[in-house]
Amino acid sequence: MARVRVLLVDDDALVRAGLRTILSAADDLEVVGEADDGARAVAAVREHRPDVVLMDIRMAEIDGIAATVALRRLDTPPHVIVLTTFQADAQVMSALRAGASGFLVKDTPPTEIIHAIRVVASGDAIISPSVTRTLIGHFAAGQASDRYRAAAGRLADLTDREHEVALAVGSGASNAEIAASLFMGEATVKAHVSRLFAKLGVVNRVQVAIVVHDAHQS
Repeated sequence: MARVRVLLVDDDALVRAGLRTILSAADDLEVVGEADDGARAVAAVREHRPDVVLMDIRMAEIDGIAATVALRRLDTPPHVIVLTTFQADAQVMSALRAGASGFLVKDTPPTEIIHAIRVVASGDAIISPSVTRTLIGHFAAGQASDRYRAAAGRLADLTDREHEVALAVGSGASNAEIAASLFMGEATVKAHVSRLFAKLGVVNRVQVAIVVHDAHQS
């Protein structure tokens, strides 16, 4: 089986070295390159073609948010996990809205970092429902009404079944859990989730959860 290709983007060489050491313990992961700033992340992705990018959120020239936005514009963008020192951080929320698949706190245990990369490489997100709700709730207040109207309008375009699946994804349910609760096959759930991405204009399950949350604020 092909190994998951990982790119490290952090302006601290010691952090990159530590991550490289951690990931070297996993036979199915391969660190294919490094970049010391978001400004060089896009070129590094084009050169090394990683499956997953571990992206520091605070860097001197171009931060992890701008770099994530730039990576999402590529024809075949990698999955992005942002690295932060704080669990509830406005910049983390911005990165998730920009298309990151999740975040890791920098003191996350090595086994959890490895697990997170595997999960994201498979196309899933790595933020637990409780943490997602905490982040969304913490930073939703300022523009809640505008986001409510926009998100409600997007959900209004869904069929009843797609709306049910969207709510389930927003609650953090896996495809298997959605299939069981809505009496569908997993393949059917996957098809619905793919249509949700297209109809809602999102790139991953975290962004579905954000839209669902915004649409149910009042």
